Amino acid sequence: MSETNSPAPEAAEAHRYTAALAADIEARWQDAWDAQGTYEAPNPTGDLAGDPAVVARPKKFIMDMFPYPSGAGLHVGHPLGYIATDVFARHQRMTGHNVLHTLGFDAFGLPAEQYAVQTGTHPRVSTEANIENMKKQLRRLGLGHDKRRSFATIDPDYYKWTQWIFLQIYNSWYDADAGKARPIDELVAEFEAGTREVPGGRAWSELTAAERSDVLGGYRLAYSSDAPVNWCPGLGTVLANEEVTADGRSERGNFPVFKARLSQWNMRITAYADRLLDDLDELDWPEAIKLQQRNWIGRSEGARVDFALGDQAVTVFTTRPDTLFGATYMVLAPEHPLVEAFVPAAWPEGTKEKWTGGHATPAEAVAAYRAFSAAKSDVERQADAKEKTGVFTGEFAVNPVSGEQVPVFIADYVLMGYGTGAIMAVPAHDSRDFEFARAFDLPMRCVVQPSDDRGTDPATWDDAFVSYDAKLVNSAGAGISLDGLGVVEAKAVITEWLTERGIGEGTVNFRLRDWLFSRQRYWGEPFPIVYDEDGVAHALPESMLPLELPEVDDYSPRTFEPDDAASKPETPLSRAEEWVHVELDLGDGPKSYRRETNTMPNWAGSCWYELRYLDPNNSSALVDPEIEQYWMGPREGAPHGGVDLYVGGAEHAVLHLLYARFWSKVLFDLGHVSSAEPFHKLFNQGMIQAYAYTDARGVYVPAAEVEERDGGYFHEGRPVKREHGKMGKSLKNAVTPDEICTEYGADTLRLYEMAMGPLDVSRPWDTRAVVGQYRLLQRLWRNIVDEETGAVTVVDGEPDEATLRALHKAIDGAGGDMAGLRFNTAIAKITELNNFLTKAGRPLERSVAERLVLLIAPLAPHIAEELWHRLGHAESVVHQDFPVADPAYVVDETVTCVVQIKGKVKARLEVSPSISDDDLEKLALADDAVVAALGGAEIRKVIVRAPKLVNIVV
Repeated sequence: MSETNSPAPEAAEAHRYTAALAADIEARWQDAWDAQGTYEAPNPTGDLAGDPAVVARPKKFIMDMFPYPSGAGLHVGHPLGYIATDVFARHQRMTGHNVLHTLGFDAFGLPAEQYAVQTGTHPRVSTEANIENMKKQLRRLGLGHDKRRSFATIDPDYYKWTQWIFLQIYNSWYDADAGKARPIDELVAEFEAGTREVPGGRAWSELTAAERSDVLGGYRLAYSSDAPVNWCPGLGTVLANEEVTADGRSERGNFPVFKARLSQWNMRITAYADRLLDDLDELDWPEAIKLQQRNWIGRSEGARVDFALGDQAVTVFTTRPDTLFGATYMVLAPEHPLVEAFVPAAWPEGTKEKWTGGHATPAEAVAAYRAFSAAKSDVERQADAKEKTGVFTGEFAVNPVSGEQVPVFIADYVLMGYGTGAIMAVPAHDSRDFEFARAFDLPMRCVVQPSDDRGTDPATWDDAFVSYDAKLVNSAGAGISLDGLGVVEAKAVITEWLTERGIGEGTVNFRLRDWLFSRQRYWGEPFPIVYDEDGVAHALPESMLPLELPEVDDYSPRTFEPDDAASKPETPLSRAEEWVHVELDLGDGPKSYRRETNTMPNWAGSCWYELRYLDPNNSSALVDPEIEQYWMGPREGAPHGGVDLYVGGAEHAVLHLLYARFWSKVLFDLGHVSSAEPFHKLFNQGMIQAYAYTDARGVYVPAAEVEERDGGYFHEGRPVKREHGKMGKSLKNAVTPDEICTEYGADTLRLYEMAMGPLDVSRPWDTRAVVGQYRLLQRLWRNIVDEETGAVTVVDGEPDEATLRALHKAIDGAGGDMAGLRFNTAIAKITELNNFLTKAGRPLERSVAERLVLLIAPLAPHIAEELWHRLGHAESVVHQDFPVADPAYVVDETVTCVVQIKGKVKARLEVSPSISDDDLEKLALADDAVVAALGGAEIRKVIVRAPKLVNIVV
């Protein structure tokens, strides 16, 4: 768009850069960018293919984490990351890249469903209205998104492929020998051919359809099982471990969460535990996020050991098999499935009273304790508590090395979700076991020689002795002796001994559990699964996708009193009878089926959305292989491929990020994509925080109505207390971007958010400080435009050397800062340059003005576009080359060298940046101030660090 078709207002006042002029400029250029497709990134092929010359450039795929379209709209904290990625994307375009940058919406989930329950409004209606509102707010910021590629996860054309990916996972198994996923049909072929033994030993042809389904369920990467889950009665749904807070409550709604056994869909993410760990090393992610994932996956090496218990065995996992001789009792998780099978009818003779929990029979004790522990979260159960709780099951197991009978307890400090849900308790060498043994008067045996003077009688100890660098003692019997061996050697010896006898083996354990993938909600992706009359699950064929949600009158899952641990889920879809019970032909004639009435979790749609951005209109494939290879394929420095830059909050470390990595690896194994990782480079932006104010009642008052005076804060004349925290509606301290855009313009808001501090650090919002960036833009405008006439004031001619030095230093510094996401320092350097030019008090040379505009264009695109066109250019500033610094002007003519004697500064010399160490030493020793300071003292040593330091030792 040229100046001729975007005339400026005629009134002289209209030529000043005010909020009104900024609004006019910003609206006009946003319309022009949309009309001209300024931000459209061409693909190498397909319906979005474009200019081959642009495709031939280095590509850059830049992404933000999916926004959820809240009904409350945006506050100024939300777009921090979006503005940052926009600045980076603009800079990358100007440095010769084909940039893909767009934004979709993660639109399934609980908030819309809860709103629907409250108001009767269909979740799609409220969600789509929220999306439109958010789009308007984001558009006003001038974000350079390729809008052709945008979508929402609730679009049937999108979740068709979410369902398709689920079926790829469902129809796959993990071949540990090959180290990757394979189609389930290949496993069936091996069973049929007899090249792989069928579990249970029967021939595949002898199994019924239901039996075959059960066998395959033990292999499938997506499977249904009856297992302990996190049941939240207050929400009426089950939750993944990652959705439960540290205090055992739901992340959303803060309701109590209980353990329950339910049939649910799971993803076998544990099969990929090693690869998820190993491939972290190749990712350019913050170390803190990598550490969180490593800790969550929790790899540990040890051994599995079988303890005989009657005619069955209880298997434990231990990282310290060397201490097996010190195991004096066992503890099972209350949920352990074997407990009910072996609990006797009566207490054995000699049972201690404190072991029984005051109950008449073992069955009563176990039932009561199970109910007690179900009310606790895993975190609460693992936390150190002064009082250790548990009950004796009434049975004894046999220690496999000592042959001793050891009592079997259940206690809540053992979790079913870790290891085998059973432990061998070695109280002399484990602090939690030590406390439990003391509480229940259980024996303790020292088997690791203490390195202090405590002796070897645990009865005299204050706590367990734990060491990985000590000798084994009291560890001989059953044809084996570990006495005198170190821990590492003893582990190897005992593991080999267990393996030879078939009662144990060396193994690796993970903290990571399979991903619970069912939700008892309406507003989520339906599972493309139906069940026949025998309860056998069948996958829908691709031709029946997408399976869309039915229209229902009641969107709410059945909720219960928050503390009703005995309640069971009832899903909204189960009430849609006509949708649930259907007649389908799945290839063997019409039959009656029942649909799955759970829905997928809200994480499903965000596990693969980076792929849809690449090829958003493809209706015949997940993504065109050539397009995926172009944008995300492996490359130098990114051996697993992935998005070039992914920006979002650190709170998703073990939720979205881990789940998306798992889906990527399955799709890679099956040959659907070339990238085994979704996101190569990750950057976590900080938060924008804000002051909030509470009155004497502790109630939040509107922050905008609070006055500061005499060192205090007042609302309606009454004192209030100030606190620092998140910005949000509930704290009544939210500032909307619309407010700032109206008062100052979008470019000012963009500059302020980028100038507040380093992008990865949280920073406080201060509306009063926004004006500083507004004045920067006003000074920039005045340097190029006459405020009286609107005429451009630049002149022809060459700038002087001082101007060139200031210009090229700013170009060099700001360009490097933008490439490194250091936008606050880039703005500081541009401000310094603009102030230098303002103070000169004369018209700018055209070459200086143009490069100044190009320099600020990524940060303040609207004013840059306007000035670029007023300077006579017809093409958009968006696709111009970023200015390049001339090294001759970047290097200072002189630098200051500090001369120290005995560590104290005695002189400062102005020297050439290229001066040698020898020349600098001679110059320093000849300086009059240095000679006087030395006073004839003998010089022992001269340390030179040219060109900035000379240190003289006398």
